[in-house]
Amino acid sequence: MSKTPEQWTSKLGFILAAAGSAIGLGAIWKLPYVAGSSGGGAFFLIFLLFTLLLGLPLLLAEFTVGRYTQKEAISAYRTIAPGGKWHWIGKLGVCTSFLLLSFYSVVGGWIVVYLFRAFTLNIQGMSPEEFGAMFENTISNPVLAVLAHLIFILMTILVVQGGIQKGIERSSKFMMPALFILFVIIVIRSVTLDGAMEGVRFFLLPDFSSMTRETVLFALGQAFFSLSLGVSIMVTYSSYLKSQESLPKSAVSIVGLTIFISILAGLAIFPAVFAFGLEPAEGPPLIFIVLPAVFSSIPLGNLFFISFMFLLLFATLTSAFSLLEMVVASITKNDPSKRKKSAWVAGTLIFLMGIPSALSYGILADPYFFGLTFFDFADFIVSNILLPLGAFLIAVFVPLKISKKTLSKEIQKGAGMKQFWFEAWYILIKYVTPVAILIAFLHVTGII
Repeated sequence: MSKTPEQWTSKLGFILAAAGSAIGLGAIWKLPYVAGSSGGGAFFLIFLLFTLLLGLPLLLAEFTVGRYTQKEAISAYRTIAPGGKWHWIGKLGVCTSFLLLSFYSVVGGWIVVYLFRAFTLNIQGMSPEEFGAMFENTISNPVLAVLAHLIFILMTILVVQGGIQKGIERSSKFMMPALFILFVIIVIRSVTLDGAMEGVRFFLLPDFSSMTRETVLFALGQAFFSLSLGVSIMVTYSSYLKSQESLPKSAVSIVGLTIFISILAGLAIFPAVFAFGLEPAEGPPLIFIVLPAVFSSIPLGNLFFISFMFLLLFATLTSAFSLLEMVVASITKNDPSKRKKSAWVAGTLIFLMGIPSALSYGILADPYFFGLTFFDFADFIVSNILLPLGAFLIAVFVPLKISKKTLSKEIQKGAGMKQFWFEAWYILIKYVTPVAILIAFLHVTGII
Protein backbone atom coordinates (compact mmCIF):
# COMPACT_ATOMS: atom_id res chain seq x y z
CA MET A 1 0.00 0.00 0.00
CA SER A 2 1.51 3.35 -1.05
CA LYS A 3 2.11 5.97 1.57
CA THR A 4 1.03 9.57 0.96
CA PRO A 5 3.66 12.01 2.26
CA GLU A 6 2.71 14.83 4.59
CA GLN A 7 2.23 18.27 3.08
CA TRP A 8 2.68 21.83 4.24
CA THR A 9 -0.68 23.47 4.92
CA SER A 10 0.34 26.65 3.05
CA LYS A 11 3.05 28.25 0.95
CA LEU A 12 3.82 30.62 3.83
CA GLY A 13 4.30 27.68 6.18
CA PHE A 14 6.75 26.09 3.74
CA ILE A 15 8.70 29.32 3.17
CA LEU A 16 8.99 30.08 6.88
CA ALA A 17 9.98 26.50 7.73
CA ALA A 18 12.56 26.42 4.91
CA ALA A 19 13.79 29.88 5.87
CA GLY A 20 13.96 28.73 9.48
CA SER A 21 16.09 25.82 8.37
CA ALA A 22 18.30 28.17 6.39
CA ILE A 23 18.48 31.05 8.87
CA GLY A 24 18.94 29.46 12.29
CA LEU A 25 22.54 29.53 13.46
CA GLY A 26 23.82 29.71 9.88
CA ALA A 27 23.21 33.44 9.67
CA ILE A 28 22.86 34.47 13.30
CA TRP A 29 25.76 32.59 14.89
CA LYS A 30 28.07 31.28 12.21
CA LEU A 31 28.19 34.06 9.59
CA PRO A 32 29.30 36.88 11.93
CA TYR A 33 32.21 34.99 13.45
CA VAL A 34 33.32 33.47 10.13
CA ALA A 35 33.15 36.93 8.54
CA GLY A 36 35.04 38.38 11.49
CA SER A 37 37.92 35.98 10.98
CA SER A 38 37.81 35.99 7.16
CA GLY A 39 38.01 39.57 6.01
CA GLY A 40 34.75 41.22 7.09
CA GLY A 41 33.25 43.09 4.13
CA ALA A 42 35.33 41.20 1.57
CA PHE A 43 34.03 37.92 2.91
CA PHE A 44 30.44 39.15 3.00
CA LEU A 45 30.57 40.38 -0.61
CA ILE A 46 31.87 37.01 -1.81
CA PHE A 47 29.23 35.31 0.33
CA LEU A 48 26.48 37.38 -1.35
CA LEU A 49 27.78 36.57 -4.84
CA PHE A 50 27.96 32.85 -4.05
CA THR A 51 24.47 32.95 -2.52
CA LEU A 52 22.86 34.61 -5.57
CA LEU A 53 24.82 32.96 -8.40
CA LEU A 54 25.33 29.50 -6.90
CA GLY A 55 23.02 29.14 -3.90
CA LEU A 56 19.78 30.32 -5.51
CA PRO A 57 20.09 28.10 -8.62
CA LEU A 58 21.02 25.12 -6.45
CA LEU A 59 18.12 25.77 -4.07
CA LEU A 60 15.70 25.73 -7.00
CA ALA A 61 17.33 22.52 -8.26
CA GLU A 62 16.80 20.80 -4.90
CA PHE A 63 13.19 22.04 -4.82
CA THR A 64 12.61 20.55 -8.25
CA VAL A 65 13.97 17.12 -7.32
CA GLY A 66 11.87 16.95 -4.16
CA ARG A 67 8.52 18.06 -5.50
CA TYR A 68 8.92 16.18 -8.78
CA THR A 69 9.41 12.85 -6.99
CA GLN A 70 7.38 13.61 -3.82
CA LYS A 71 9.94 11.50 -1.92
CA GLU A 72 12.66 11.98 0.66
CA ALA A 73 16.18 12.50 -0.62
CA ILE A 74 17.56 8.97 -1.01
CA SER A 75 14.39 7.67 -2.69
CA ALA A 76 14.13 10.83 -4.80
CA TYR A 77 17.54 10.35 -6.41
CA ARG A 78 16.91 6.62 -6.81
CA THR A 79 13.54 7.30 -8.51
CA ILE A 80 15.09 9.68 -11.04
CA ALA A 81 18.17 7.54 -11.68
CA PRO A 82 17.27 3.92 -10.87
CA GLY A 83 20.02 1.34 -10.99
CA GLY A 84 22.85 3.86 -10.59
CA LYS A 85 24.82 5.18 -7.65
CA TRP A 86 23.24 8.63 -7.62
CA HIS A 87 21.18 7.81 -4.54
CA TRP A 88 24.44 8.14 -2.62
CA ILE A 89 23.91 11.91 -2.86
CA GLY A 90 20.96 11.40 -0.53
CA LYS A 91 22.99 9.14 1.73
CA LEU A 92 25.75 11.75 1.84
CA GLY A 93 23.11 14.30 2.85
CA VAL A 94 21.86 12.08 5.66
CA CYS A 95 25.39 11.55 7.00
CA THR A 96 26.13 15.27 6.74
CA SER A 97 22.90 16.14 8.57
CA PHE A 98 23.77 13.61 11.27
CA LEU A 99 27.24 15.06 11.83
CA LEU A 100 26.09 18.67 11.54
CA LEU A 101 23.30 18.28 14.08
CA SER A 102 25.69 16.54 16.48
CA PHE A 103 27.71 19.74 16.99
CA TYR A 104 24.96 22.21 16.08
CA SER A 105 22.93 20.95 19.03
CA VAL A 106 25.86 21.69 21.31
CA VAL A 107 25.49 25.38 20.46
CA GLY A 108 21.73 24.96 20.89
CA GLY A 109 22.51 23.66 24.36
CA TRP A 110 24.50 26.79 25.15
CA ILE A 111 21.42 28.81 24.21
CA VAL A 112 19.32 26.69 26.58
CA VAL A 113 21.73 27.53 29.41
CA TYR A 114 21.69 31.22 28.54
CA LEU A 115 17.90 31.23 28.47
CA PHE A 116 17.84 29.78 31.98
CA ARG A 117 20.38 32.33 33.18
CA ALA A 118 18.42 35.14 31.53
CA PHE A 119 15.64 34.48 34.05
CA THR A 120 17.97 34.31 37.04
CA LEU A 121 20.57 36.98 36.27
CA ASN A 122 20.41 40.77 36.25
CA ILE A 123 22.57 41.72 33.28
CA GLN A 124 22.13 45.48 33.60
CA GLY A 125 25.57 47.11 33.66
CA MET A 126 27.53 43.88 33.18
CA SER A 127 30.74 44.26 31.17
CA PRO A 128 31.85 42.22 28.13
CA GLU A 129 34.53 40.71 30.36
CA GLU A 130 31.89 39.44 32.77
CA PHE A 131 29.89 37.95 29.91
CA GLY A 132 33.09 36.38 28.60
CA ALA A 133 33.68 34.70 31.96
CA MET A 134 30.06 33.49 32.00
CA PHE A 135 30.43 31.99 28.55
CA GLU A 136 33.70 30.28 29.46
CA ASN A 137 31.99 28.75 32.49
CA THR A 138 29.11 27.53 30.32
CA ILE A 139 31.15 25.74 27.67
CA SER A 140 33.94 24.38 29.88
CA ASN A 141 31.71 22.70 32.47
CA PRO A 142 31.44 19.10 31.16
CA VAL A 143 28.26 18.17 33.04
CA LEU A 144 26.48 21.39 32.08
CA ALA A 145 27.58 21.21 28.43
CA VAL A 146 26.45 17.60 27.94
CA LEU A 147 23.19 18.11 29.86
CA ALA A 148 22.32 21.21 27.80
CA HIS A 149 23.19 19.30 24.61
CA LEU A 150 20.81 16.53 25.74
CA ILE A 151 17.97 18.97 26.51
CA PHE A 152 18.26 20.57 23.09
CA ILE A 153 18.22 17.19 21.32
CA LEU A 154 15.16 16.14 23.34
CA MET A 155 13.32 19.30 22.31
CA THR A 156 14.15 18.59 18.68
CA ILE A 157 12.99 14.98 18.90
CA LEU A 158 9.69 15.90 20.56
CA VAL A 159 8.74 18.20 17.68
CA VAL A 160 9.98 16.04 14.79
CA GLN A 161 8.26 12.91 16.11
CA GLY A 162 4.93 14.76 15.73
CA GLY A 163 5.31 15.35 12.01
CA ILE A 164 5.49 18.33 9.67
CA GLN A 165 2.38 20.43 10.24
CA LYS A 166 1.88 20.31 13.99
CA GLY A 167 5.53 20.78 14.92
CA ILE A 168 7.82 22.39 12.37
CA GLU A 169 5.30 24.52 10.49
CA ARG A 170 3.36 25.70 13.52
CA SER A 171 6.41 26.99 15.41
CA SER A 172 7.96 28.56 12.30
CA LYS A 173 4.87 30.64 11.51
CA PHE A 174 5.07 32.40 14.86
CA MET A 175 8.73 32.49 15.82
CA MET A 176 10.40 33.55 12.56
CA PRO A 177 8.49 36.86 12.11
CA ALA A 178 9.08 37.65 15.78
CA LEU A 179 12.80 37.03 15.32
CA PHE A 180 12.95 39.54 12.45
CA ILE A 181 11.21 42.22 14.50
CA LEU A 182 13.49 41.79 17.51
CA PHE A 183 16.59 41.76 15.33
CA VAL A 184 15.64 45.14 13.85
CA ILE A 185 15.34 46.56 17.38
CA ILE A 186 18.76 45.17 18.32
CA VAL A 187 20.37 46.55 15.16
CA ILE A 188 19.02 50.04 15.87
CA ARG A 189 20.55 49.93 19.34
CA SER A 190 23.83 48.43 18.15
CA VAL A 191 24.54 50.97 15.39
CA THR A 192 23.85 53.88 17.76
CA LEU A 193 26.61 52.89 20.19
CA ASP A 194 29.70 55.10 20.35
CA GLY A 195 32.27 53.80 17.88
CA ALA A 196 29.75 51.57 16.13
CA MET A 197 30.37 52.97 12.64
CA GLU A 198 33.80 51.37 12.54
CA GLY A 199 32.08 48.00 12.87
CA VAL A 200 29.60 48.90 10.13
CA ARG A 201 32.49 49.76 7.82
CA PHE A 202 34.30 46.54 8.69
CA PHE A 203 31.21 44.50 7.83
CA LEU A 204 29.99 46.31 4.71
CA LEU A 205 33.12 47.83 3.09
CA PRO A 206 35.26 45.16 1.40
CA ASP A 207 38.98 45.13 2.16
CA PHE A 208 40.38 42.67 -0.34
CA SER A 209 43.88 42.98 1.12
CA SER A 210 42.70 40.80 3.98
CA MET A 211 41.44 38.03 1.68
CA THR A 212 43.04 34.60 1.76
CA ARG A 213 42.33 31.33 0.00
CA GLU A 214 40.37 30.27 3.06
CA THR A 215 38.14 33.34 2.68
CA VAL A 216 36.83 32.03 -0.64
CA LEU A 217 36.14 28.51 0.61
CA PHE A 218 34.60 29.76 3.85
CA ALA A 219 32.31 32.09 1.86
CA LEU A 220 31.31 29.22 -0.41
CA GLY A 221 30.67 26.93 2.54
CA GLN A 222 28.73 29.65 4.34
CA ALA A 223 26.51 30.23 1.28
CA PHE A 224 25.52 26.56 1.33
CA PHE A 225 25.38 26.38 5.15
CA SER A 226 23.12 29.45 5.33
CA LEU A 227 20.67 28.00 2.79
CA SER A 228 20.86 24.40 4.07
CA LEU A 229 22.20 23.36 0.66
CA GLY A 230 24.34 20.41 -0.31
CA VAL A 231 22.59 18.24 2.28
CA SER A 232 19.38 17.59 0.27
CA ILE A 233 17.30 18.94 3.16
CA MET A 234 15.45 21.10 0.66
CA VAL A 235 14.77 18.01 -1.44
CA THR A 236 13.00 16.47 1.55
CA TYR A 237 11.19 19.68 2.52
CA SER A 238 9.95 20.36 -1.01
CA SER A 239 8.60 16.81 -1.27
CA TYR A 240 5.90 17.98 1.16
CA LEU A 241 4.99 20.91 -1.12
CA LYS A 242 1.76 21.06 -3.13
CA SER A 243 2.08 21.01 -6.91
CA GLN A 244 0.41 24.38 -7.50
CA GLU A 245 2.98 26.35 -5.48
CA SER A 246 5.62 28.34 -7.39
CA LEU A 247 9.09 26.93 -6.82
CA PRO A 248 10.95 29.99 -8.19
CA LYS A 249 9.03 32.43 -6.00
CA SER A 250 9.59 30.24 -2.95
CA ALA A 251 13.33 30.00 -3.70
CA VAL A 252 13.69 33.77 -4.16
CA SER A 253 11.72 34.42 -0.97
CA ILE A 254 13.93 32.11 1.08
CA VAL A 255 17.18 33.51 -0.35
CA GLY A 256 15.95 37.04 0.24
CA LEU A 257 15.02 36.30 3.85
CA THR A 258 18.37 34.60 4.44
CA ILE A 259 20.38 37.52 3.03
CA PHE A 260 18.29 40.00 5.00
CA ILE A 261 18.78 38.22 8.32
CA SER A 262 22.50 37.79 7.53
CA ILE A 263 22.81 41.55 7.11
CA LEU A 264 20.86 42.14 10.32
CA ALA A 265 23.10 39.68 12.18
CA GLY A 266 26.22 41.47 10.99
CA LEU A 267 24.81 44.90 11.84
CA ALA A 268 23.72 43.67 15.27
CA ILE A 269 27.09 42.20 16.17
CA PHE A 270 29.99 44.01 14.46
CA PRO A 271 29.10 47.59 15.51
CA ALA A 272 28.87 46.32 19.09
CA VAL A 273 32.17 44.44 18.72
CA PHE A 274 34.00 47.63 17.78
CA ALA A 275 32.06 49.80 20.21
CA PHE A 276 33.22 47.62 23.09
CA GLY A 277 36.74 47.25 21.71
CA LEU A 278 36.45 43.52 21.15
CA GLU A 279 38.14 41.42 18.50
CA PRO A 280 35.97 40.74 15.39
CA ALA A 281 37.71 37.37 14.93
CA GLU A 282 36.63 36.34 18.42
CA GLY A 283 34.96 33.21 17.04
CA PRO A 284 31.78 31.39 18.11
CA PRO A 285 31.52 33.30 21.44
CA LEU A 286 30.57 36.54 19.62
CA ILE A 287 26.85 36.02 19.97
CA PHE A 288 27.14 34.94 23.61
CA ILE A 289 29.35 37.83 24.70
CA VAL A 290 28.63 40.80 22.44
CA LEU A 291 24.84 40.67 22.21
CA PRO A 292 24.30 40.29 25.98
CA ALA A 293 26.62 43.29 26.41
CA VAL A 294 24.40 45.24 23.99
CA PHE A 295 21.32 44.26 26.00
CA SER A 296 23.00 45.37 29.23
CA SER A 297 23.14 48.92 27.86
CA ILE A 298 19.47 49.04 26.81
CA PRO A 299 16.61 50.07 29.12
CA LEU A 300 14.72 46.91 30.09
CA GLY A 301 17.77 44.98 28.94
CA ASN A 302 16.84 41.85 30.86
CA LEU A 303 13.49 41.66 29.09
CA PHE A 304 15.18 41.98 25.70
CA PHE A 305 17.78 39.40 26.72
CA ILE A 306 15.11 36.88 27.73
CA SER A 307 13.05 37.53 24.60
CA PHE A 308 16.02 37.21 22.28
CA MET A 309 17.21 33.99 23.85
CA PHE A 310 13.72 32.53 23.47
CA LEU A 311 13.61 33.54 19.81
CA LEU A 312 17.18 32.46 19.14
CA LEU A 313 16.33 29.09 20.64
CA PHE A 314 13.35 28.66 18.34
CA ALA A 315 15.31 29.85 15.30
CA THR A 316 17.97 27.32 16.21
CA LEU A 317 15.37 24.61 16.68
CA THR A 318 13.82 25.19 13.24
CA SER A 319 17.20 24.39 11.71
CA ALA A 320 17.60 21.39 13.99
CA PHE A 321 14.14 20.15 12.97
CA SER A 322 15.17 20.09 9.31
CA LEU A 323 18.42 18.24 10.07
CA LEU A 324 16.70 15.57 12.14
CA GLU A 325 13.82 15.39 9.65
CA MET A 326 16.36 14.63 6.92
CA VAL A 327 17.58 11.61 8.88
CA VAL A 328 14.13 10.49 10.02
CA ALA A 329 12.59 10.77 6.54
CA SER A 330 15.33 8.55 5.12
CA ILE A 331 14.35 5.88 7.64
CA THR A 332 10.56 6.11 7.52
CA LYS A 333 10.22 6.39 3.71
CA ASN A 334 6.96 8.33 4.26
CA ASP A 335 5.55 5.71 6.61
CA PRO A 336 4.02 7.73 9.50
CA SER A 337 3.88 4.65 11.74
CA LYS A 338 7.69 4.60 11.88
CA ARG A 339 8.18 8.30 12.59
CA LYS A 340 8.14 8.30 16.40
CA LYS A 341 10.54 5.40 16.86
CA SER A 342 12.85 6.67 14.11
CA ALA A 343 12.99 10.15 15.64
CA TRP A 344 14.01 8.78 19.03
CA VAL A 345 16.58 6.34 17.67
CA ALA A 346 18.17 8.89 15.33
CA GLY A 347 18.09 11.62 17.97
CA THR A 348 19.74 9.39 20.57
CA LEU A 349 22.56 8.43 18.20
CA ILE A 350 23.11 12.08 17.26
CA PHE A 351 23.28 12.99 20.94
CA LEU A 352 25.97 10.37 21.54
CA MET A 353 27.89 11.55 18.47
CA GLY A 354 27.79 15.11 19.81
CA ILE A 355 29.25 14.41 23.25
CA PRO A 356 32.90 14.92 22.13
CA SER A 357 31.87 18.28 20.61
CA ALA A 358 30.14 19.24 23.86
CA LEU A 359 33.38 18.53 25.73
CA SER A 360 35.62 20.30 23.20
CA TYR A 361 35.92 23.45 25.29
CA GLY A 362 36.51 21.57 28.51
CA ILE A 363 38.14 18.21 29.15
CA LEU A 364 38.64 17.55 25.40
CA ALA A 365 39.97 21.05 24.63
CA ASP A 366 43.31 19.77 23.29
CA PRO A 367 43.56 19.92 19.47
CA TYR A 368 43.42 16.22 18.66
CA PHE A 369 42.40 16.43 14.98
CA PHE A 370 44.89 18.20 12.69
CA GLY A 371 45.33 21.00 15.20
CA LEU A 372 41.59 21.32 15.85
CA THR A 373 39.24 20.29 18.64
CA PHE A 374 36.56 17.73 17.82
CA PHE A 375 33.96 20.51 17.58
CA ASP A 376 36.04 22.64 15.20
CA PHE A 377 37.09 19.60 13.17
CA ALA A 378 33.47 18.48 12.68
CA ASP A 379 32.51 22.05 11.75
CA PHE A 380 35.36 22.27 9.22
CA ILE A 381 34.55 18.92 7.62
CA VAL A 382 30.86 19.78 7.23
CA SER A 383 31.17 23.40 6.11
CA ASN A 384 34.21 23.14 3.88
CA ILE A 385 34.12 19.62 2.47
CA LEU A 386 30.79 17.80 2.80
CA LEU A 387 28.51 20.74 1.94
CA PRO A 388 30.48 21.82 -1.18
CA LEU A 389 30.80 18.17 -2.24
CA GLY A 390 27.08 17.56 -1.86
CA ALA A 391 26.28 20.80 -3.66
CA PHE A 392 28.61 19.87 -6.54
CA LEU A 393 27.01 16.44 -6.95
CA ILE A 394 23.48 17.88 -6.91
CA ALA A 395 24.44 20.52 -9.49
CA VAL A 396 25.81 17.78 -11.74
CA PHE A 397 22.89 15.41 -11.16
CA VAL A 398 19.93 17.68 -11.93
CA PRO A 399 20.72 18.71 -15.54
CA LEU A 400 22.35 15.34 -16.28
CA LYS A 401 19.58 13.03 -15.10
CA ILE A 402 16.45 15.18 -15.51
CA SER A 403 15.58 16.33 -19.02
CA LYS A 404 15.36 20.04 -19.72
CA LYS A 405 11.73 19.60 -20.74
CA THR A 406 10.85 17.91 -17.45
CA LEU A 407 12.67 20.57 -15.45
CA SER A 408 10.83 23.31 -17.31
CA LYS A 409 7.47 21.64 -16.75
CA GLU A 410 8.07 21.19 -13.01
CA ILE A 411 9.39 24.70 -12.47
CA GLN A 412 6.55 26.25 -14.50
CA LYS A 413 3.89 24.79 -12.19
CA GLY A 414 2.04 27.42 -10.23
CA ALA A 415 3.15 30.93 -11.15
CA GLY A 416 6.31 29.49 -12.70
CA MET A 417 8.97 31.74 -14.23
CA LYS A 418 9.52 33.42 -17.59
CA GLN A 419 11.35 31.38 -20.22
CA PHE A 420 14.29 33.79 -20.21
CA TRP A 421 14.86 33.25 -16.50
CA PHE A 422 14.46 29.49 -16.89
CA GLU A 423 17.14 29.46 -19.58
CA ALA A 424 19.43 31.57 -17.38
CA TRP A 425 18.86 29.21 -14.44
CA TYR A 426 19.52 26.16 -16.62
CA ILE A 427 22.84 27.60 -17.83
CA LEU A 428 23.87 28.41 -14.27
CA ILE A 429 22.98 25.02 -12.83
CA LYS A 430 24.43 23.04 -15.73
CA TYR A 431 27.64 24.93 -16.41
CA VAL A 432 28.41 27.71 -13.93
CA THR A 433 27.47 26.26 -10.53
CA PRO A 434 29.37 22.93 -10.68
CA VAL A 435 32.43 24.51 -12.29
CA ALA A 436 32.52 27.39 -9.80
CA ILE A 437 32.19 25.03 -6.84
CA LEU A 438 34.98 22.83 -8.19
CA ILE A 439 37.34 25.72 -8.97
CA ALA A 440 36.79 27.37 -5.59
CA PHE A 441 37.40 24.10 -3.77
CA LEU A 442 40.55 23.24 -5.76
CA HIS A 443 41.86 26.78 -5.37
CA VAL A 444 41.49 27.01 -1.64
CA THR A 445 42.98 23.56 -1.08
CA GLY A 446 46.05 24.63 -3.07
CA ILE A 447 45.59 22.11 -5.88
CA ILE A 448 45.33 24.97 -8.41
